[in-house]
Amino acid sequence: MSRIGLKPVEIPAGVEVKLEGNKMTVKGPKGELSRELHKEMTVTIEDNQVTVSRPSDHKEHRSLHGTTRTLIGNMVEGVTKGFEKSLEINGVGYRAQKQGDKLVVNAGYSHPVEIDPIAGIEIDVPKNTQLTVKGIDKELVGAVAANIRAIRPPEPYKGKGIRYVGEYVRRKEGKTAK
Repeated sequence: MSRIGLKPVEIPAGVEVKLEGNKMTVKGPKGELSRELHKEMTVTIEDNQVTVSRPSDHKEHRSLHGTTRTLIGNMVEGVTKGFEKSLEINGVGYRAQKQGDKLVVNAGYSHPVEIDPIAGIEIDVPKNTQLTVKGIDKELVGAVAANIRAIRPPEPYKGKGIRYVGEYVRRKEGKTAK
């Protein structure tokens, strides 16, 4: 039994949820999100709650039950609070800066890496070694943060690179001379 799938999603004040067929649209103070849900999942909206039910106990339906409920919950949370991922840059000469709309990252390559902004995503650079990716779509925020981290993932010997704040990088010992 899906424990997450059974929980209803509370619709806070100021949030409007519409369901047309299997397309759900959520409007809130921060923006609007829409998504195609799986056609076999039954979604009902009543009494400021969204509930998801499944047609049978097949393995596919059980897995889709919790996933569908979580996707709806993330949409509601995104339009009310938004999502945020923070990254930090470690390494001598490694830094990031904003040039207009673009993010320019110097990460030890012969050239700076430029990242163009994606609609609905905001990248802040409070310090030249810290980045914050903000937006209302959880998947998009995570994807942009992962793309920035992929520029120079943290390496295990000196810990240089771009990592999420709070991410643990397992350190290795270097070679020793006999």
